[in-house]
Amino acid sequence: MDKDTVYPHLTELAAEAARIARGVGGDRLGAPTPCKGWDVRALANHLVLYSAHGLEYRAQRRQLPEELTARDFAAEPDWARQYALQLDRALAAWSEPVAWEGEIDLGFTAMPAVEIASLIAKELAVHGWDLARASGQEHRISDEAAALVLTVVETHAEVYRQYDGFSDPVSLPDSAPVFERALAAAGRDPRWRA
Repeated sequence: MDKDTVYPHLTELAAEAARIARGVGGDRLGAPTPCKGWDVRALANHLVLYSAHGLEYRAQRRQLPEELTARDFAAEPDWARQYALQLDRALAAWSEPVAWEGEIDLGFTAMPAVEIASLIAKELAVHGWDLARASGQEHRISDEAAALVLTVVETHAEVYRQYDGFSDPVSLPDSAPVFERALAAAGRDPRWRA
């Protein structure tokens, strides 16, 4: 994987996550999600923090400040609009060639920048789907983006499971669509409905 492979999908997945966030009504914040133990508020806060702020901070090789990690973004009336604006800033940071060079120190390990970007693309796709399902919306991504997500999920699934990021895989037929296979490998049941 390289910038030319990952960045277009990162851009597509960010646009879809922003669209879904705009469709979440305030009355849905307490609703359940496919993420065990998380309601829509917790999921929205995670998505804003890691897929928008985290995306920008990783590109700039900076750690997320405590002020952001403790913030309840979903409590703000225009949180979805602010999320979209932050995603734009993050994508602008990754549009710089230097963002894709070398490794990014995560504190506990370092990973190649392109791998970090692909992991955040996975966050946008999988948690975007979680948010869409929890708020009664459709989630739409290209087959090419879905294939990237499946590759990332299959590569990192066991590590995510060690830290309770993914549940056990869900059994699906090999003929299932690519994104459904990615969701299933990430421990999501593609048939889940709120």
